[in-house]
Amino acid sequence: MDGGEIETESNYASKLQVVTEGEWAGWSYYPGGDPFEDLAGPFYCRVDDDGRRVCAFRAEAKHMNGGQFMHGGCVMTFADFSLFWIARDALGTGPSVTATFNGEFVGSCGVGDLVECTGEVVKAGRSMIFVRGIIANASAGGEPMMSFSSVLKKTGPRP
Repeated sequence: MDGGEIETESNYASKLQVVTEGEWAGWSYYPGGDPFEDLAGPFYCRVDDDGRRVCAFRAEAKHMNGGQFMHGGCVMTFADFSLFWIARDALGTGPSVTATFNGEFVGSCGVGDLVECTGEVVKAGRSMIFVRGIIANASAGGEPMMSFSSVLKKTGPRP
């Protein structure tokens, strides 16, 4: 995911939509924002009552590996999606990219489980944003699945 340019109508960030019914009512998502995330997700995001940015999705069969546990690539894709939501305020209105990503797999989940991510901006510099987070299996009492850290790089407009 890249942060896009928030002021442009056709960019990723401008596609944020609020879900109005069903399990995800009150959450938002980015339909048509990123072709790979559309295929891997859907991934949802919101700001909770405490002001924390939270991301979540429901594990499906398409997210599993051959052992019927969530595929590591799916966990990393969700972490990358979550980074940009966690850092949204610090990123401002310009485009940005993932510069580094470090993750430790510490657990998994199965089909039907609710997967959640929370995190924080560790430091927001002029052009680099340092973020860390935890992905957890909410269906298993918040059992951690991955801890991660990343640096997001603010970039200039694409030619």
